[in-house]
Amino acid sequence: MYRILIVEDDDVIAGEISRYLLRWGYETETAADFRDVLGAFVRFAPQLVLMDIGLPFYNGYYWCGEIRKVSQVPVIFISSASDNMNVVMAVNMGGDDFVAKPFDLEVLAAKIQALLRRAYAFTGQTSVLEYKGVLLNLTDMSLDFHGEKIELSKNEFKILQVLFESAGGAVSRERIMKKLWDDECFVDDNTLTVNINRLRRKLEGEGLRGLIVTKKGVGYQLGEMEGEDRNK
Repeated sequence: MYRILIVEDDDVIAGEISRYLLRWGYETETAADFRDVLGAFVRFAPQLVLMDIGLPFYNGYYWCGEIRKVSQVPVIFISSASDNMNVVMAVNMGGDDFVAKPFDLEVLAAKIQALLRRAYAFTGQTSVLEYKGVLLNLTDMSLDFHGEKIELSKNEFKILQVLFESAGGAVSRERIMKKLWDDECFVDDNTLTVNINRLRRKLEGEGLRGLIVTKKGVGYQLGEMEGEDRNK
């Protein structure tokens, strides 16, 4: 079942689209907080986004650009501003199609079907993991926190990847070592401790503390971090 995120300022239009697409067998979610559309995208992990242009706080072009930083999931713009300039802008900002309001729901569904068929010749899955507002980008091995990009080494990325994939639960030292070095039997146990401590210091230097916590006798897990918004 394909998941479709609807980012539409008009509740009536969003509801009509959602009900219609449900009848086609799609799973839908409507973004509720227009200040955090990227958060809704990450949590829902849709295979396609319907994006209005005229949104509160930031317009649809901005949010399409933010989505494009972490995913190539198809985006269809829907807007009453259907002049050539807006159509060109939509394409330039990473949109895959443009549907002008008012539109026929059958036409919209046909465009969605066609775009999904084309798009999912490639993987199309969201290439990011999220934990309490921290984004781990799987494509470029980086961390995003309050809009700041933190570059990671190969080992730092692997440690965070296994922890993010098991968010909410502890991960054994053996499992992390297996992820890092394939066969933990040939690596000194202290080597993992050194890597973890180095990563913690790096994250603290970026204003992010407490992301990795030790579970005594078990291993490590993601914790209730304390962070500073470096943009303030």
